[in-house]
Amino acid sequence: MVVLNRIYTRTGDEGTTSLGSGARRKKYDLRVSAYGTLDEVNAVLGIVRLHTTGNETLDAALSRIQNDLFDVEADLCLSEKGPGGARMTVTDAQVTWLEGEIDRLNADLAPLKSFILPGGSPASAYMHLARTVCRRAERIMVELKDQPDEEVSPASLKYVNRLSDYLFVAGRYANEKGLRDVLWAPGQNR
Repeated sequence: MVVLNRIYTRTGDEGTTSLGSGARRKKYDLRVSAYGTLDEVNAVLGIVRLHTTGNETLDAALSRIQNDLFDVEADLCLSEKGPGGARMTVTDAQVTWLEGEIDRLNADLAPLKSFILPGGSPASAYMHLARTVCRRAERIMVELKDQPDEEVSPASLKYVNRLSDYLFVAGRYANEKGLRDVLWAPGQNR
C-alpha cells in the first residue's frame, strides 16, 4: 500500500516528477501527461458520482472504474509494486468486465438515430465530459506507445479505449435510458 505521510516534498520545484521506478521525468513528459490526464478523468467521475448516488447500477460501476483507473495510472507511472510484487496494471479481465457493463447498459437503450449532444441530465453531461477527457488520455497513451524506448501495456490501452465507450453508453443510460438524450439536428441553424 501507498503511505503518504508528507504531501509536499519540494522535489518537483524544478519541473520534474518521480515515476514509480524512481526515475525523474519532466512534468510535461508524455508518460506524466498520460497518467495526469487519467487523473482528470477520475476527478470528473467523482463529479458524475455526485449525480448517480440514487442509481445503484451506475454508481457501483463508476466506483469500480475509479479504482481501476488508479491501476492504469500505476502502470503508466511504471510502478514496480503490486499484489504479490508484480507490476501494477489492469488486466484483460478488467477489460472484459467493462465490456460486459457496456453490453448490459446498452441492452436497455433504444438504437441511436442521430449523434448525441452532451446534456439531458447533469450525470449524463458530466459523463460526456469524462468521455472526452478519456479520449484525450487515450491519444496521449498511443503517442507514448509509439515513442522509441517507451511502452504502454496492451491491457491499459484497451481499458481506456473501452472506458470511453462505457461513458458514452452510461451517459445515455443516465438520461432515463436514452429518453432524455439531446440529439444533434444536422444543419438546423443554417
